[in-house]
Amino acid sequence: MMKFFLGLILGLIAVPIAIGIYLQSDRVPVATADAPLPFEESIVHRPLDRRIDREKPNTVPLEASAANLEIGAHIYREQCASCHGLYGRPSPFANDMFPQPTQLWAPHGSHGVVGVSDDPPGETYWKVANGIRLSGMPSFRHVLNDTQMWQVSLLLANADKPQPPTVLPLLKQPLDLDGSTAQPNP
Repeated sequence: MMKFFLGLILGLIAVPIAIGIYLQSDRVPVATADAPLPFEESIVHRPLDRRIDREKPNTVPLEASAANLEIGAHIYREQCASCHGLYGRPSPFANDMFPQPTQLWAPHGSHGVVGVSDDPPGETYWKVANGIRLSGMPSFRHVLNDTQMWQVSLLLANADKPQPPTVLPLLKQPLDLDGSTAQPNP
């Protein structure tokens, strides 16, 4: 019985000390090219998914009209494209980010899903409004108003569908080299 308690006490002390030493060492993966930390995926994504499912709005207060999608495209160019890319133009530095941001105008998977078009608009709205810790995704709650966040969310929810004629030219025009948006060619 004494060996059991000694083992238990050593385990309760040794494991936290070993983790503390590891976290203080120069071996922790901190560069963007490094592999994820052990259990990072489950530590970050499971709670995130549960919280989004609990808090995301289930009703969309706007319709996916041509005007809302066009305004959403303007906002996307200004606020999102530098990390998430444009239509046919991935972000030039996304591969050097960790985790890499989703290229929201590129198809992925075997079902032709474009960006996050398979997510409900309320989920995308939650991510835009709140941001995601440890990912580089900022909160836009103090940058965009509620209507603007919904307009971008609706645009992205409909990325796999035909767009109004004014939207794709906005999303195909490259960004200026300084990261600002170039004016679309008529």
